[in-house]
Amino acid sequence: MDTQEKKILVVTHSGRFHADEVMAVAALELFFAGRPYEVVRSRDPKMWGQGNYVVDVGGEFDPVRGRFDHHQAGGAGTRPDGTPYSSFGAVWKFLGTKICNGSAEVSDRIERKLGYPIDMADNGIEVYKTIYPGIHPYILHQFVGALNSTWKEGDKQTERFVETVSIFKRLLEREILVTAHELEGAAIVRKLYENSADKRLIVMDDQYPNEVLSEFPEPLFVVKPARQTGNWEVECVRNDAHGFENRKSLPKEWGGKFAEELAVQTGVPDAVFCHRACFLAVAGSKDGAIALAKIALLA
Repeated sequence: MDTQEKKILVVTHSGRFHADEVMAVAALELFFAGRPYEVVRSRDPKMWGQGNYVVDVGGEFDPVRGRFDHHQAGGAGTRPDGTPYSSFGAVWKFLGTKICNGSAEVSDRIERKLGYPIDMADNGIEVYKTIYPGIHPYILHQFVGALNSTWKEGDKQTERFVETVSIFKRLLEREILVTAHELEGAAIVRKLYENSADKRLIVMDDQYPNEVLSEFPEPLFVVKPARQTGNWEVECVRNDAHGFENRKSLPKEWGGKFAEELAVQTGVPDAVFCHRACFLAVAGSKDGAIALAKIALLA
């Protein structure tokens, strides 16, 4: 058999699995791009020695030899800001750009979105602070925990691991595609901003990602088409793409009103709806949505 036809052997540890090695193996599968490979879950040093890639086990960090553990003294190194790598972050550092079709920009975005949170949690670093006592965001580590076998299910860890890698591979594929599209859309939105006469109101001809407008000081509202209904939306620009604080909310008296009631309230004949939280309003036409936005600017 030709060397190139041999299965690539990936070795990771047995027992409970975690988000870092699951995502690392998923990333490697994308990197292999259809080449045959096999994953063995083992804590046997003899097996580690046979692996083409050894992930989250083995006590070695040597990317040239495909060794991506971080449990040994010195770990897998740290990022410039001091954040340590886990097995996923280490694999992504060396292979991420190739996996992202050569785009370092997409790879860097994935690093911020998935690499940092996974690596921080696996290294025992707090990723977030709670506002409401006892209420926490549901993160990937908890999702992976739910896919491990419980104490009543017996030893089905290998079966669960294979299932989880498949899920994470699909997640990673989607995040790469979504990120590439977001970057493309953000470039379009920046041009729309630059060409807008009134930079407080940005009118789009498609559902581009408008989070990029938070980079600029002026934008307050976005008008864009709602694909599913044929209506047009007015959406508030937020201070932070990850938060819920509007720079300027729609008039509170619009909140929760529909159709004729909202049309009477606003004077816009084809007004359809305003969310009760006053971050979104809908009209039947582009002109109607722009009219709503202009009223909101003056409110």
